[in-house]
Amino acid sequence: MAEKDLDWSDLHLFLAVARDGGLSAAAKSTRRSPATLGRRMHALERTLKRELFIRHDRGYELTAEGRDLMVALTEIETRILRLAATPEQTERPLIKISAGTWTTLALLECLDDITGRPPDIRLRFISAEKTLNIPHREVVIGFRNQRPSGENLAGRKLMQVEFAPYALPGAPERWIKVLADTPSARWLDRTVGNDALCEVNAPRNSLDLALAGMGIALLPTFIGDGQQALQRTGNTIPELSHDQWLVTHQDDRHLPEVRRTIDRLCNVLKRPGPPRP
Repeated sequence: MAEKDLDWSDLHLFLAVARDGGLSAAAKSTRRSPATLGRRMHALERTLKRELFIRHDRGYELTAEGRDLMVALTEIETRILRLAATPEQTERPLIKISAGTWTTLALLECLDDITGRPPDIRLRFISAEKTLNIPHREVVIGFRNQRPSGENLAGRKLMQVEFAPYALPGAPERWIKVLADTPSARWLDRTVGNDALCEVNAPRNSLDLALAGMGIALLPTFIGDGQQALQRTGNTIPELSHDQWLVTHQDDRHLPEVRRTIDRLCNVLKRPGPPRP
């Protein structure tokens, strides 16, 4: 590919389509028509001789080569913004993230991948089972179990979350009950009632007790499968399965530091977990 064949503005448009997941959403942020964006993406693919998107009714999904290009361009964008920053802008911006216990735990294990190497953002995690108010700027980014419905909210669909029982081999066949206002805790209450090994009000404590060999914990599979000592003691529970959404304010999602954070969060949470029988 000759450098003169590449329209560099197409790379900027590619990032918008990749981040927004389709032409219509990207049209709002780029102020280009969906038809124009579609033509430019086809032209970029022809120039690069790569298939960057899988096109379907739900939008534009990145291929493996498309994801690689997005990661590379995001890193270049970050370096350019850092070089262009004024002295007042060199302080790392603060991004407040709200998520439930389990998502927070998964994110903290990949902290360097989210903050950057070297770090270019500051993160404040607010671990809470309740939903914090994004329009009122209680947080910048929130994780939800359903598509955002607010007029000023934008969402990106992540993975499907599933729950299953986990325990150490030989552990007592008694449930560890969580007292919380969550679908999984309510399922435990209906299923176990008062016949539990013990009750905890912090979901994380159920994992601690399971790792100590005290009983069975109901865990999301992206947490339970990552604990090599634990085994599944039953099937996933269909009624607890749900999609996970990353949500932010429409006005905030185009800020460079928020875009970087969203892209990194998505990359971390979409990584495949260890295989399970």
